[in-house]
Amino acid sequence: MIELIPAIDLIDGKCVRLTKGDYAQKTIYNEDPLSQALEFQRLGFRRLHIVDLDGAKSKHIVNDAVLRSITQHTDLVVDFGGGIKTAEDIEKAFDAGAHMVTVGSIAVTEPETFLAWLDKYGADRIILGADVRNGMVSINGWKEDSAEELLPFLERYVKAGVRNVLCTDISKDGTLAGPATELYRTVMGRYPQLHLIASGGVSCNEDILRLQANGIPAVVFGKAYYEGKIDIATLC
Repeated sequence: MIELIPAIDLIDGKCVRLTKGDYAQKTIYNEDPLSQALEFQRLGFRRLHIVDLDGAKSKHIVNDAVLRSITQHTDLVVDFGGGIKTAEDIEKAFDAGAHMVTVGSIAVTEPETFLAWLDKYGADRIILGADVRNGMVSINGWKEDSAEELLPFLERYVKAGVRNVLCTDISKDGTLAGPATELYRTVMGRYPQLHLIASGGVSCNEDILRLQANGIPAVVFGKAYYEGKIDIATLC
């Protein structure tokens, strides 16, 4: 069974969703992230993906107090990303209760730092964030496209021991247009050992089942849940 991971994206301490990473296209779905996390737990989810969009934009963690509140009051396994740029940031995330952190931009701009974190914390606690636009890895809250092509980028870090990858097709994110199944199938065909987390575009149960049929280990979804387009009871 594919691992189901609901998402909470944070701006100003509220649950929001963006469209294609555009901060100007923001929808607020819940002003109380803890109540939302408790609802996910009640529905039977065991895992939660939290993105600090303020942190991604500011290049340092901003919403660690929200993270701490959720980890202290739920039993969810939380992975946290957004704004993790320094040793202080990553320690702040773990201190606030994150079980795992998602790191993307640093893996592009400071590969030696990323590899040092991978060695220090272990491959089970570090998720490589690979956010993609037109085949290129995007960084800093999706505001900048790097010169890194996705597959060579993954190749380098898989060889270094990365086991968990969160891959978001930015063109799909928040659009409810369906996930980039072919992209994820290509990645899994090249690196079948990865725990690949597909992200972006999920619009219905059928999208999730299609990812599962194509051997994708895990999926993150947000907008489809918040807008009532997936039937949680049949998934959990």
